[in-house]
Amino acid sequence: MQKLRGWLSRVPRPVRWVLVTLIGSVFLVLGLIMLVTPGPGILFLFLGISVLALEIEWARELHKKGLQGLEKLFAELKKRLSRNKGS
Repeated sequence: MQKLRGWLSRVPRPVRWVLVTLIGSVFLVLGLIMLVTPGPGILFLFLGISVLALEIEWARELHKKGLQGLEKLFAELKKRLSRNKGS
C-alpha cells in the first residue's frame, strides 16, 4: 500500500481522487459479487476499503475499525490456541 501511496502522491489531487475512487469502487463491487459467487469476496471488500481510505474519510474510519476488529480476532485466536496447547 505504501508503493501505491507514493505513486499517487505524484499525481495531481483531482486525478488522484478519481483514480482512487474508481479503483476502490471496482474492488468493492467485485467483492460484493464474489460474496454470492465463488471467490475471495471478503478479501476484495477489505482491499476496496483500503484503497478508498487513501482519499476518503468515511473509508478511513471504516478501515481503522476493520483493522481493530481483525486485531481483536487474532488476539482471541492466539489466546485460544495457547490455552489448547497447555491441555
